[in-house]
Amino acid sequence: MIELHLLETFLEIYRSGSVTTASARLGLSQPAASARLARLEEQLGEPLFVRAGRGLSPNARADELAGRAGPHLDQLRHALDQAGRLDGHRGTVHIGGAGEIMAARILPALAPLAAGGMRLRVTIGLADDLLTALGNARLDLVVSAVRPTRSGLVATPLIDEEFLLVGAPTLARTIDAAALVTDPVAALSHLPLVGYADDLPIVRRYWRSEFGRRPPNPVAVVVPDLRAVLAAVIAGAGVSVLPRYLTEAALAAGSVEQLHQPQVSPLNTLYLATQRAALEDPALALVHRHLLERARGWGTL
Repeated sequence: MIELHLLETFLEIYRSGSVTTASARLGLSQPAASARLARLEEQLGEPLFVRAGRGLSPNARADELAGRAGPHLDQLRHALDQAGRLDGHRGTVHIGGAGEIMAARILPALAPLAAGGMRLRVTIGLADDLLTALGNARLDLVVSAVRPTRSGLVATPLIDEEFLLVGAPTLARTIDAAALVTDPVAALSHLPLVGYADDLPIVRRYWRSEFGRRPPNPVAVVVPDLRAVLAAVIAGAGVSVLPRYLTEAALAAGSVEQLHQPQVSPLNTLYLATQRAALEDPALALVHRHLLERARGWGTL
């Protein structure tokens, strides 16, 4: 009989396409996750993946196994999670993150835990400040767009954000389509920018990634809340780079338009950051595990 922990590891690798990501989500070392996969393949008598670039590509046998075992393992996880709540993980967890992702994804995802007795104390702020608070034990968990480098902190990949360059239709009509192809920096240079901070971290990263240089554009508005950035963009104050999950409704309504189509959409990974030993706390471990499970259904944000 195949052991459940081998199937669990296989399913994580199958869904993430990466032993590294799967091992982080499971709280294993990469060699341990690889060893589990090798043991499962040995028991089955055939390989399940082929290497594809930096990741792994499942074969037909892996597709069949994931289709048969995946739903049952997910139901078992859900049942155990419900049982854990009923057994009373009623501690207090201090969690920090940017207001946008906390409002759009994190707090709705954690609502069932709160309804079951978990006490959540939420701090909204910038990643560097929140990670400092985490390192000083003022927070238990941080949803961070920055991977922490401070000793004693560990980060588990949660989800990838996809970024779009967007502007109001009136501004979109001022862009020369031919110039946008041949010289995009010049074609966009007249558009005022709406930024999240004075150093334009998100906008600057997009320009460097897509165009190889910093934006020369004038900066019209700086506001440290991406929801406010979107409001300013919709009102015509300027253009900005925003995560897709924030702009979907405005794009569907025609309030904004995507101004540039990259060949490969720029992504940024969000992490769950904790102190190294913190997950020994049952309440925090439950929040951590619950967010990872919910994020599997979000796709790329």
